[in-house]
Amino acid sequence: MNIIDTHAHLFAKDFHNDLEDVVSRAREAGVKKVLMPNIDEATIAELKAALALYPDFFLPMMGLHPTSVTKEWKKQLYLIHQEINLNTYIAVGEIGIDLYWEQSLREEQIDAFEEQLRWSIEKDLPVVIHFRNATEEVVKSIKRVGEKALRGVFHSFGGSKEELDTILQLKNFRVGINGVVTFKNSGLTETLIHCPRERVILETDSPWLAPVPHRGKRNESAYLAFILKKMAEIWQESEEFVAQRTSSNAIELFNIVI
Repeated sequence: MNIIDTHAHLFAKDFHNDLEDVVSRAREAGVKKVLMPNIDEATIAELKAALALYPDFFLPMMGLHPTSVTKEWKKQLYLIHQEINLNTYIAVGEIGIDLYWEQSLREEQIDAFEEQLRWSIEKDLPVVIHFRNATEEVVKSIKRVGEKALRGVFHSFGGSKEELDTILQLKNFRVGINGVVTFKNSGLTETLIHCPRERVILETDSPWLAPVPHRGKRNESAYLAFILKKMAEIWQESEEFVAQRTSSNAIELFNIVI
């Protein structure tokens, strides 16, 4: 079975002691590629070091995470922009707006997000969007910058049917489903049951949000199998179908080769 983890931070310090084993377990579980979004200017070196170890397995993205945005966001983006211009990345990410942890820098987050959206248009790259407590703001930014020229994924979707419908109105965007779908009280079973199959990709967001039965522990890409199994239950399809459909969606969005 071929599956793609479209969002994992395997370069994080959580994996520094056993990355080889983590990659091995992922491959045994059928994971063919792991897409790794950058966090901020301080994680670029770690991302590139991990990529150098497994260039056939990891695919990197470059961006500034909204919770890392500071009042000096223009200087931060200068460094990120230099990096994305000098090297090859498959997407602009992880970018977005987060109004759960921090609201005092709301305008700075929006400005930084929209600047990175413009990069994606210039470079013809998809965007990977973090949108915690900020669906409305993110959608407004996308429409301001250019809805038709943008494409990407709303990463770590865990919202309501109304939020899903809002996202699905953006025809070039997909939703990223991770371990939250396995949580008993997530409500995602009812929300996702009618979601178009062509609009879903799978992710782990490792090392966070480990699926049941590993909830509360360090997440890793091998656990994508539990997310796949849950989506097969929700859609009442075979695991093979879900693997093929979601992998095809990821390949099309990120223009990757397995």
